[in-house]
Amino acid sequence: MTSPVIHRVTALDLPVRPFAWPFAQARRAEIEVHFAERQRERPKLWNGRVLIGRNPEFSESRFSADYFEVDFASFLAWRDWGFPDRGVFNGFGMGAVRSSDGAFVLGEMAQHTANAGRIYFPSGTPDPDDVRDGAVDVAGSVVREIFEETGLARQDYTAEPHWDCVVVGAAIAMIRLLNLDMGGEALRARINANLARQHHPELSAVHLVRSRADFTAAMPRFVTAFLEARLST
Repeated sequence: MTSPVIHRVTALDLPVRPFAWPFAQARRAEIEVHFAERQRERPKLWNGRVLIGRNPEFSESRFSADYFEVDFASFLAWRDWGFPDRGVFNGFGMGAVRSSDGAFVLGEMAQHTANAGRIYFPSGTPDPDDVRDGAVDVAGSVVREIFEETGLARQDYTAEPHWDCVVVGAAIAMIRLLNLDMGGEALRARINANLARQHHPELSAVHLVRSRADFTAAMPRFVTAFLEARLST
């Protein structure tokens, strides 16, 4: 795995353009078999539509890339098979929720999800519902994902103006720091209460990270890279 690189930007320019993905076309039959196998393991997986990126470029304080729509089965196969097409990337927004006493709040994905057991900030692969005026609205996607996963609404936190774009291999995590006027334990209790009201919550547990000692192997490298930079300041 390549070492993480963090680009701090204030603008995201992510237009959605039509693109016929050669990988998805050439390996269609294999992709369908793979998705059927994964669906037998996790019946709640749904082959909806998602957005992934190509042509990434960082210039001064802007991150630009082209996004295109593809079925989730193709995205999942590309990910599970070790990213065989390096001409595309998985670019997604994350909300780094931080409590008033400095604890970062991460969620552990439930067993019925495609990322079962992984621990990271509220996030999700962009989909067509995240498109505004022909471009991916990452800020809106983050607001939606945080509400769906934790119950926290936009008025509950203050967002910093910039994004830390953490590049690790085929992933680009666009992470925005979100500050809440609530202590870590109280915040975890509030999120757990919200999860208890849901029939099929996306999260199975809530974790607080205050130092590197709280890192686990279940946290993706783009998450720990962001935390290392933030916890050292």
